[in-house]
Amino acid sequence: MEGATRVFAGEFSRADMTVKDDSTAAPPWIVTPGGAWCRLLFLAGALTEFEESTDTLRCRVADPTGVFDLVMGTKNSSPAKVLAKLPVPSFVTVTGQAFLYRKNGNAVLSIRPEQVQLVDRAVRDQCVLMTAHATLRRLEQMHLALKGVCSDEQYLTASRHYAVTSSLLRDLATMTESAIQSIRSEDAPVTGIVDVRVLIMELISAPSGHHGIAVAEVIETAGIHGIPQEEVLAAIESLIVDDECYQPQKGFVKPL
Repeated sequence: MEGATRVFAGEFSRADMTVKDDSTAAPPWIVTPGGAWCRLLFLAGALTEFEESTDTLRCRVADPTGVFDLVMGTKNSSPAKVLAKLPVPSFVTVTGQAFLYRKNGNAVLSIRPEQVQLVDRAVRDQCVLMTAHATLRRLEQMHLALKGVCSDEQYLTASRHYAVTSSLLRDLATMTESAIQSIRSEDAPVTGIVDVRVLIMELISAPSGHHGIAVAEVIETAGIHGIPQEEVLAAIESLIVDDECYQPQKGFVKPL
């Protein structure tokens, strides 16, 4: 069974590439500049708009980076019935099929929901963190593709189509970091993404063995400073994208 891809609206909205899988009758993949191959999507955000016409129901769901357009051709479907009962705004998670068509030469993107669930802010925030982690892992692979040391054809295909540059990858990494920061509650300790990166880079640059420092050790030390694991991983991956450090082998990082 095909798994659902986690991708931010800010990245998905930049997609203009489709790839047809000739071995199945499934819809084509939508490929994003960050290397996500989307057919079935999982997203989380705030339901901000709800529009009902004679034969179509349209909604908009906003995450910290942008907006997804949800389109349903029938108001009798299970997702449509759920959405129709929800107040605006509400936090929701959505699993749905991704579609792209072209109008006047421009790519028009939408999601056809298959499952919609009302959630609270805590669940939405956790989903944002998980999407950020998935995004940064893809950006790391796109960075390797850019350097010519990635053999995964999916990332190479995306890199060639979008003529990916370090600047584009940094832009997507910054978008992801902003999404992480946006969910911090007002009463939570605020370290700031720049401060976290500085601290993590200091830990990585400390004297260590031939293979650098273990990621587990960085996570443990950063935890003493009150930095959660997901934020440490996000900082490490953004530092890799920015050519500040690299992974000489799995589980270890070392400054360049």
